[in-house]
Amino acid sequence: MHYLEILLRLTASVLIGGLIGLDRNLRGKPSGIRTLGLVSLGACLLTMIGMNALIADGRADPGSLSRVIQGLITGIGFLGAGVIVHENGSDRIRGLTTAASIWITAILGILCGMGSWEIAGIALAFVFLLFVLGKPIERALHRRWLKKPAAEQQEISLHDE
Repeated sequence: MHYLEILLRLTASVLIGGLIGLDRNLRGKPSGIRTLGLVSLGACLLTMIGMNALIADGRADPGSLSRVIQGLITGIGFLGAGVIVHENGSDRIRGLTTAASIWITAILGILCGMGSWEIAGIALAFVFLLFVLGKPIERALHRRWLKKPAAEQQEISLHDE
């Protein structure tokens, strides 16, 4: 891999992670530009290491990249778990979207490390679509749910379990 390609992959991963982090930061969430930029950069670097191991010393090891990605996703799961909080005395759980943001940022970093630009670009567009439209849709559905009579809510809940 040439230096320009390496620079392009690393830069793209930092920009993608930074953009997602900017959104989280502007919303006052615990992970921001630096955290998600580093998550994406680290995922990109590990992916490129796995790809180098695939062709290093003349022996092809097709499983090396798969093992790197599996380990990376497992490790990122622990990082994401650190931002999930169950509030005492309530049923509220906070931090799930931030944890999912960390997870998807790592995956986008992996895609950058692989040079899969089309997939990374389309996935990033969907991430921002969810950031912009997800909350208003959830609110509208919640309001619609609360307008239902209590008996109907209970009936629906029973069938849901």
